[in-house]
Amino acid sequence: MASNATILKAVLHIADVDRQYYEDHVLTLARHPSETDERVMVRLLAFALHADGALSFGRGVAAEDEAALWKRDLTGRLEQWIEVGLPGERIIRQACRRAERVSVYAYGGRPADQWWKDQRAELERFDNLTVMNVPWTASRDLTQFVQRSMDLHCTIQEGQILIGDGAHALQLELVTWKERTTP
Repeated sequence: MASNATILKAVLHIADVDRQYYEDHVLTLARHPSETDERVMVRLLAFALHADGALSFGRGVAAEDEAALWKRDLTGRLEQWIEVGLPGERIIRQACRRAERVSVYAYGGRPADQWWKDQRAELERFDNLTVMNVPWTASRDLTQFVQRSMDLHCTIQEGQILIGDGAHALQLELVTWKERTTP
């Protein structure tokens, strides 16, 4: 964590009907000075979609050898590697070698579309990789929830995501660009 990182606290109440997962998580996020509100919220969204007691945040944008989020089993084996943004093929290749399952949550509108167009052929070969696109309007609208202390409710059902803070609510749906082909 950078010495001048901003610490964000979030209470995330998750009701994932699709996975039958209903838990509250008290999270601490270290926000690197170069990290945008959009990236912070996509990290939180990715956490909600994969929530598990063993899922944790990596050291952030400053640590290229670490995932934005990851999950290890009790032996230390890497089960899940989650990236947000537009990672390079080298990082994705490394993640696919190290983890059983890899997920990328791309966001940013046209730059994300161009990234997928450029990377698609290379990334199709990774059987353990899922690539999701967070539509630009959704990632932009998620930034309304960013505060140093957040209390968010997230409901996931049939691919629809509803996230809110008591005063505002946002419904969104991600676009699947590539589905993992291994179990």
